[in-house]
Amino acid sequence: MVDKTLSLAAAARQIESGMTVGIGGWGSRRKPMALVRELLRTEVEDLTVVTFGGPDVGLLCAAGKVRKLVYGFVSLDSIPLDPHFRAARESGSVETAEYDEGMFVAALRAGANRLSFLPTRAGLASDVLRMNPGLKTVASPYDDEVYVAVPGVRMDVSLIHLNRGDAQGNGQYLGPDPYFDDLFAMASDRCLMSVEQIVDTADLSKSGPPQSLLISRMFVSGVVEAPGGAHFTSCAPDYGRDEPFQKAYAAAARDEESWRGFRDTFLGGDEAAYQRAVRAHHQSRTESGEQR
Repeated sequence: MVDKTLSLAAAARQIESGMTVGIGGWGSRRKPMALVRELLRTEVEDLTVVTFGGPDVGLLCAAGKVRKLVYGFVSLDSIPLDPHFRAARESGSVETAEYDEGMFVAALRAGANRLSFLPTRAGLASDVLRMNPGLKTVASPYDDEVYVAVPGVRMDVSLIHLNRGDAQGNGQYLGPDPYFDDLFAMASDRCLMSVEQIVDTADLSKSGPPQSLLISRMFVSGVVEAPGGAHFTSCAPDYGRDEPFQKAYAAAARDEESWRGFRDTFLGGDEAAYQRAVRAHHQSRTESGEQR
C-alpha cells in the first residue's frame, strides 16, 4: 500500500496559479480550512473555485486569489453571507457562475462520471438561466420534456476534510452529512484530503458503520493529518462551529484596518501559530468574562 501522507505545505505546493480548485464541505461546516489557510500562504492566484461556499471563499476572495467562482451558495450558516464574498460579488471583482443547488450537484455528478452535461429540471423558468446565458436546454429524445443541460465540472484538484482517514487515502465522515465530498474527489484529477486523525485502516471500521467510509483511496492523492483542520467551521462530532470566532471574523471585515489586524493576528504565521492565536483569543475572552 502506498503511504500518501503529506504536510500541509507539501499539499499546497501541488496547487498552481490558474487551476480549477474544488472545495468540499457545506457553508460553514467541515471545510478544509487548514488547507485553505496554507493556500493563503502561497503566491498562487487566478483560481477558479468550485464549492458550496463558506469562509473558504471569503478568505480566498479577500486575498485576491479567485478569478472565477462556481457555486450553489456562499454562507456562514449562522451569518447569512460571508462579508468578503459579498464585497467581491458586489464589486464584480470575481467572475461568477451561480447555480441552483440541484444544478450544482448535477454539475458535480456529471464531472464525476466524466460526462459533458447532465439534464435537470432545476433552474427551468428561473433567473438562473438569465444570469448564466451560457447555459443551454436540451430536448428529451423520448418525449416532449425540455431540461437544463448543466455542464459537467472537472477540477484540477479538490480539497476536502474528513474526521478520520488512513495513510493510503481512505476517508471516513462521522457527522450527519457527507456534503458531496465524494463527488468532489471523483470529479477531480487530484484530491487532497485533510483529516482530524490518521488511523490504521483496521481502526476505520471501529469508528463507524461501513457507509461512513465515504472516500476511497483510489480517488485520493494526498492525506494530511490536521487536528482542528476545519476550524472555525464545524466538524461534528469532533467539534462544533466556533461561533464567537466566526463572529469576530465577520466583524473584522467591516474595514481595512480591522481586517489587517485579524489577518496579522491569525493568518500571519503557519498553522501551529494560527491554532495558538485561536487559543489565546478564547483565553482572552474567558478572562474578560465573555462566554464562549
